[in-house]
Amino acid sequence: MHGTREIIQEATALPVEERAVIVDSLLRSLNMPDRENEDKWIAVAHRRLEELRSGRVHAIPGDEVFSNIRKRFAQ
Repeated sequence: MHGTREIIQEATALPVEERAVIVDSLLRSLNMPDRENEDKWIAVAHRRLEELRSGRVHAIPGDEVFSNIRKRFAQ
């Protein structure tokens, strides 16, 4: 059986997508999601993706969003 340190070392060597799956699984084991809320968030994600794909809304780069936030709160 692996110790915590070895597990973490092995996990950090994985590609980012696989690490994200592991993190999600671990977080779910700590706080089991409410199925109804989970379904609602999935519906929101699908709707937003369709809005992006259809061109009804346009994505704003993250660095631009954070720059605007910093400017707003610097005043």
